[in-house]
Amino acid sequence: MRGPLAPSHVPIARSRSERFDDLVLDAVDRLRPQWGRQLSAVEFAVEDVPPLSELGDGPGLGEGPIPFGRADPARGQDPAAVVIYRRPLEARSRDRDTLGALVHDTVVEQVATLLGLSPDTVDPGYDDRR
Repeated sequence: MRGPLAPSHVPIARSRSERFDDLVLDAVDRLRPQWGRQLSAVEFAVEDVPPLSELGDGPGLGEGPIPFGRADPARGQDPAAVVIYRRPLEARSRDRDTLGALVHDTVVEQVATLLGLSPDTVDPGYDDRR
């Protein structure tokens, strides 16, 4: 017998990347009550890995650790964007709760960078989780 393992409407039927997208959307939704006006023109996206331009040239030669995300300010017709990298965050988390916390912190950090604020200003509970 071949067919889906679970009906499409149950959470187990969603792919890992779809569940990750949901975590990013949840993190953004948690910020909207306070920052909705500032975030209304910001696009949020997920990429699997950072582009090579953000990485060093080989192991140990980069400027720092592998980034979890980036914030791109608006340029001309292009809106501001926050991009979250799925694979580095998944590699650092041991379970779904840890992944959710890492995703939220990364979204907060990138929004803070975009707005020119500290992460603790964007999310007052940020420092408590560190």
